[in-house]
Amino acid sequence: MASLHSDTKVGGAMSLRISAAIERWPVAGQFIIARGAKTFVDVLVVAVSDGNHVGLGEGTAIYYRGEMAENCLAQVEAVLPALEPLEADEARKQVQLLLPAGAARNALDCAFWDLAAKAAGQPVWRLAGLQAQPRPLITAFTISLGDAAVMEADAAKAAAKGYSLLKLKLTGEGDIARVAAVRAGAPEARLIVDANESWANLDIAAEAALLATMGVEMIEQPVPAGQDALLAGVSCPLPVIADESCHIAADVARLAPYYDGVNIKLDKAGGLTEALKLSAAAKAAGMKTMVGCMLSTSLGIAPAFCIAQDADWIDLDGPALLAEDREAGFIFAGGKISPPADNL
Repeated sequence: MASLHSDTKVGGAMSLRISAAIERWPVAGQFIIARGAKTFVDVLVVAVSDGNHVGLGEGTAIYYRGEMAENCLAQVEAVLPALEPLEADEARKQVQLLLPAGAARNALDCAFWDLAAKAAGQPVWRLAGLQAQPRPLITAFTISLGDAAVMEADAAKAAAKGYSLLKLKLTGEGDIARVAAVRAGAPEARLIVDANESWANLDIAAEAALLATMGVEMIEQPVPAGQDALLAGVSCPLPVIADESCHIAADVARLAPYYDGVNIKLDKAGGLTEALKLSAAAKAAGMKTMVGCMLSTSLGIAPAFCIAQDADWIDLDGPALLAEDREAGFIFAGGKISPPADNL
């Protein structure tokens, strides 16, 4: 497979050249959540050349919003005539106006960030305003939805590999038994849970109180997006994080009365540019932040790793859930995600 970052140089000045393609990557086993199972992920890869360097970006379609890799590719192709005559910095600004938040804009935006970094001879993290080189981080490892016994076995395997933070996919039915089983399989692990919008008909406070006794430390998106007011007045003993309800910085003011934090994903935000704004808006509102990802390769999570440096929870296990990753990808060992030396 292709390496994580290409620094190909081509001689001579020229207009921007932008190409995009869909790549299919198999999942290791199955990735199962309340909405269904996946055995592979199709990612959109964009390459932007300024005549001297090539910047790369990757996006994964937000399927619950009706995106597919094919229509994301079509979105990119539709804006190429408007972008290719521009200088790279202006083109990145125009991307924010021409495309809605989503995987297509994410792939383009991150490709322009990568191009800018290579042209400047600086890492992306420095251009993004970080004060120090990104360090290895503890990342959650996802335990797919399944029977309690299966999830217990999967948790035991993950713990044996060194993962100390496990994220459980739940479904709104039989969740307490699933969490209890995972706790039995990984008694020392930290646990967070993702309800994937499935708790609308539950007593959320009571459910959370039971989970708290099992050592769960956070609940992600218990209610359907758009029904966030169901959380009004709920006295929850655990932080509640908005995922499907939160995409861009403008969402923070609407969600702050109901949630304790937001899950930042570049595919939802439409790229690193908006994700940085979302992170700043959440922190200004006194909210916690989680940095997550869709199923993706290391190319897709490289920009997110920058924002993750000061997040409260990190869930960047997308590449670790694949059967294989790109060459020179992130290193997953001892429960941490670490960049290779030439990555950022």
